[in-house]
Amino acid sequence: MAWVLKMDEVIESGLVHDFDASLSGIGQELGAGAYSMSDVLALPIFKQEDSSLPQENETKHPPFQYVMCAATSPAVKLYDETLTYLNQGQSYEIRMLDNRKAGDIPEINGKLVKSIIRVVFHDRRLQYTEHQQLEGWKWNRPGDRLLDLDIPMSVGVIDIKTNPSQLNAVEFLWDPTKCTSAFIQVHCISTEFTPRKHGGEKGVPFRIQVDTFKQTENGEYTDHLHSASCQIKVFKPKGADRKQKTDREKMEKRTAHEKEKYQPSYDTTVLTECSPWPDTPTTFVNNSPTPAPTFTSAQHNTYNSVPDSNSSSPNHQGDGTSQGSGDQLHPSATIQETQQWLLKNRFSTYTRLFSNFSGADLLKLTREDLVQICGPADGIRLYNALKSRSVRPRLTIYVCQEPLRSIQLERQDAGNGDSSNGAIYVYHAIYLEEMAASEVTRKLALAFNIPLHQINQVYRQGPTGIHILVSDQMVQNFQDESCFLFTTIKAENGEGFHIILK
Repeated sequence: MAWVLKMDEVIESGLVHDFDASLSGIGQELGAGAYSMSDVLALPIFKQEDSSLPQENETKHPPFQYVMCAATSPAVKLYDETLTYLNQGQSYEIRMLDNRKAGDIPEINGKLVKSIIRVVFHDRRLQYTEHQQLEGWKWNRPGDRLLDLDIPMSVGVIDIKTNPSQLNAVEFLWDPTKCTSAFIQVHCISTEFTPRKHGGEKGVPFRIQVDTFKQTENGEYTDHLHSASCQIKVFKPKGADRKQKTDREKMEKRTAHEKEKYQPSYDTTVLTECSPWPDTPTTFVNNSPTPAPTFTSAQHNTYNSVPDSNSSSPNHQGDGTSQGSGDQLHPSATIQETQQWLLKNRFSTYTRLFSNFSGADLLKLTREDLVQICGPADGIRLYNALKSRSVRPRLTIYVCQEPLRSIQLERQDAGNGDSSNGAIYVYHAIYLEEMAASEVTRKLALAFNIPLHQINQVYRQGPTGIHILVSDQMVQNFQDESCFLFTTIKAENGEGFHIILK
């Protein structure tokens, strides 16, 4: 059945509007001069509309369009999002186009709007750890910004602002009725946020996002109008050109049937509509201290308490007890107790990140999750702390103070047929890290509550009862888990005493 439409019916239904857009939009690059409404409609951003839909549905067109003058990759599947390669530090034009129909958003007529351009992470996991990722980048690249605006080349932008605490964002005002182009420079490359392994790592994708706001009654630009973004990867200078060439050569080698599964490469990249960028990541970049009213200075003081002098366990830091739960985080820990545990174990940087995590939530994270969230160094450290993994000491010896009446008690026990009197021989484990004689003296004093300044020398009883001075070399040759009995004898001058290990 043939369809016949009169020309006036076509005009009234708006089909000419869409038909003209679809014809002129395929791969057409806009000139750098003035823009007209036909330029806006020439961009391949809208989905094909069904002519049977009511005419009022046409009002759902976005009020603005943002077009980046950089070609999309040809190696992208047909229904996947476009991917654009950029060179580090190179200026790329983003054209800010007014796409409103007559009568749309009349309150901004004759007024300026504010747009914020951001370079953000495409991967959700990296978005979650944006603050830590940006802080790490800032540490490695002091004084640099992830995103800059090339002001001399930009056109129509007013009141440009770059916050030193927001290295990945720039904002400006512009008039939608005038020609506006913002030239951006992205200084971070995709492989800077990839864990180093063996070389040739695949870089992470970023997003260029533009959020536009109108002015409220109180004069602030906080009323959201429109947001759009596109996916990018950033390479070292000239790297994007080589990558684009490689993708094009790969596509030329494919058969015609395989090429049908991929979308063509457009000369420009149209940013597609998306949700506005949340305020939370922006506040992460703020250098102001994290408000934590539940963590007072008194609580921090408990974490720095004096070590227990009777403890000689390995890696004992003397942090005190944590509400009777020890150093280990329990699944039953509340959100507040989890925050206190993070502070106590020197993970204060991540208290905001895990502000809604209970003990069970934190313990469910795998080693790989923590490495992705906190980075390799802190991720492994946090995983080990959660699993209570301590470093093994270099040497362990067991020492017992010899009782004065041990021989008599042993004879009594043997006569009664009972040789197990645990109250007599109680050994203390001494964990050595430095493998030095001074460390042995110090830890013996701690374990047996002996004033350190009263110990003159430490000897080991050798063959025929001779006394051998304990030196660093002797300690280094101790057998692991050796057992010693020790006695004390007064020094010859009557000041202090000597310790003899048997």
